[in-house]
Amino acid sequence: MIHLYLGFLLFAFLITSILVVPFIDLLYKLKFQRQKQVTTDFQNKKTPIFDKYHNIKTGTPVGGGLLVIVSVCILFIILFPILKFSTIFISSNYQINNELFILFFTFISFGILGLYDDVYKFFGFKRTGFFGLRMSHKFILQIFLATIISLLIYLKLGIDFIYIPFLGAIHLGLFFIPIAVILITGFANFFNITDGLDGLSGGLLMIALFSFWFLSNSSLDTPISIFLALWIGSLIAFLYFNIYPARIWLGDVGALSFGATFAVIALLLGKVVPLMIVGSPFIIEGMSSAIQIVSKKYFHKKVFPAAPIHLTLQSIGWEEPKIVTRAWLAGIILAIFGLWLGLN
Repeated sequence: MIHLYLGFLLFAFLITSILVVPFIDLLYKLKFQRQKQVTTDFQNKKTPIFDKYHNIKTGTPVGGGLLVIVSVCILFIILFPILKFSTIFISSNYQINNELFILFFTFISFGILGLYDDVYKFFGFKRTGFFGLRMSHKFILQIFLATIISLLIYLKLGIDFIYIPFLGAIHLGLFFIPIAVILITGFANFFNITDGLDGLSGGLLMIALFSFWFLSNSSLDTPISIFLALWIGSLIAFLYFNIYPARIWLGDVGALSFGATFAVIALLLGKVVPLMIVGSPFIIEGMSSAIQIVSKKYFHKKVFPAAPIHLTLQSIGWEEPKIVTRAWLAGIILAIFGLWLGLN
């Protein structure tokens, strides 16, 4: 089947490559572009490090995640039924329709939430009085969606375990649901925070998805393998225009969707430990922001010169491409390590 998956990857890359330039032109016409931001901390003081390095990116189209989501969904709708009615054997660890519903519900619902935030961010913030959704509102909606998804995984697929390499599966019962909610919302936000430099989040995700593509093949889960093949192919085409200097950004529509879906795939495959290893760059980025916020709010001190951590690296003189490429190298090693653990 691997030759078939590779063909799907190349096909998704080709289709998205054809569509991406007209899509960028469309975003310019809709003025769906990055706004100039003056960021402040909790004491309403300006944060010059962010403004210094990122206000030059004002005007870059945002919303590339929407193209990837739409491309993957349409290609899957076209290709999977053809494959299903062919003579090729399709295997799955669970009931296929339920598994696919959970996968695409995550991919699309978190994308819609992110798109809503993007639309209000660019067109409605002056009218509504706040820049996009309030953080508390967005977080509540994320928890709501993650709870629905976790319940579906638990009730429809009967998943209540986490596989620990070398030890085996540990059944958690109902405790699986809150753990799944934390992972889904956590990775949605961690990925969103990581999406701050050209090519950083997308490149790390591409590397991470390749490792989970191998794991899905080893688990003989055809639907997830096909989904990942299409996602990787479309993502590579997007990355060509997202690397420094970026011509398009993912936006919240892509960041929230991709982070949440990455976590759900790990849950469906029972590979939570590899998720924590392979996804550790996203965790580090997200936790650095969380630590900085808590420290400034309660102790009135900064732990880092700036957060997330990629801003600290910029503040000490690292150039953006240097940060991104070294993060990719770290991501490759972590992906190999996570893959090795996942296969044991």
